[in-house]
Amino acid sequence: MSEQRLAILVGGGPAPGINSVIAAATIRARLRGVDVLGIQGGFERLMAGDAGAAVPLEPDRVSRIHFRGGSVLGTSRANPTRDAASMQRVVDTLESLGVTMLLTIGGDDTAFSAQGVAAAADAIRVAHVPKTIDNDLDLPANINTFGYETARSVGVGIVQNLMVDAKTTGRWYFVVAMGRKAGHLALGIGKAAGATITIIPEEFNGDQVTLDEVADVLAGAIIKRRSLGRGDGVAVIAEGVCLSIDPAELETLGHVERDEHGHIRLAELDLGRVLAREVARRLGELGHDSTIVSKNLGYELRSADPIPIDLEYTRDLGYCGARYLIQGGSGALVSLQEGRFVPIPFGDLVDPDSGRMRVRLVDIHSTRYAIARRYMIRIRRDDFDDAVTVSRLAEACGCGEAVFRSRFEPLTRREPPPLQLT
Repeated sequence: MSEQRLAILVGGGPAPGINSVIAAATIRARLRGVDVLGIQGGFERLMAGDAGAAVPLEPDRVSRIHFRGGSVLGTSRANPTRDAASMQRVVDTLESLGVTMLLTIGGDDTAFSAQGVAAAADAIRVAHVPKTIDNDLDLPANINTFGYETARSVGVGIVQNLMVDAKTTGRWYFVVAMGRKAGHLALGIGKAAGATITIIPEEFNGDQVTLDEVADVLAGAIIKRRSLGRGDGVAVIAEGVCLSIDPAELETLGHVERDEHGHIRLAELDLGRVLAREVARRLGELGHDSTIVSKNLGYELRSADPIPIDLEYTRDLGYCGARYLIQGGSGALVSLQEGRFVPIPFGDLVDPDSGRMRVRLVDIHSTRYAIARRYMIRIRRDDFDDAVTVSRLAEACGCGEAVFRSRFEPLTRREPPPLQLT
């Protein structure tokens, strides 16, 4: 038996490319004579002191798993940082297995747990590979988390089909995409597919909003689309918009459940259905018959087979994670920047105010976001600068110009400044 032993663990939700990281790290370690254990079920069984969660990994077992989605080791959202006893059982169980290195694969919650293990276990070196289709770990702006590109690609294909169906049937689709705190995935899908409008939590500038405001943004988009001669469309909405809504109103979306890390289970809040019902009601009051269908877009994306960009990226990350630990590194997140390995210390990723891992948000003042807004069909500030436009929109709305202004012009107060390229 080798004096060094690497354990690999997956936490959080699935993301395309997990198996590729597992395979690359295993092969790299075994070629150096290091034993490798796969920990089944994330931190959950380790927190219970179950050493049976560990299974030996060899190259012949993992040599082709990189093509497939999901995780051969499973995953869980179990949180060992919830109390000292749980963390100590994790450390004790790993040490009883002879583990000297731990490579975790996951998002910000798993990274936070990995940091906890690194602090609690002097004899175990720890590194973390960032994974989330939400793309919200605090990496440099041009570095995606693995799984995002595949999830976006699959999501674009689904939205494209819905756009064809919408045009064929004359209806609207409200597509709710995953993204708890940040709108990267929703914006990436909406912009690439050319969706009619995309709504992300960042556009509300951290303020609490009401269901009324979100519903009016969508109703305004439908009215403006009609003024242009089209009665169909697709709106992409980041699920994190829920968290911008006044908590008192969240109860109207359904029973609020929380996961092991204290996060609201957004999938249980049927945001799309509530918004579809509310917007249809508003349009009905204005004399418009509308068919609006809600569609949740999330679980279809998480375990898709990775596309080549994620395949290559994750094989590099797995190799670097294993090699970094074997060479004595610890306490860092594994990243590739401009084609080079860059370890980011856990401490550099922590928000000093919350004590949690920082979240990367969409920069609504960036050129990328400004271009996305320009292609969306939604009520804009400059719509109210032209009397002919206001008249056309009011007519499409079925109300007078004064009523139209009073209802929809306030929506433009959060609109970013116009894009200037010179």
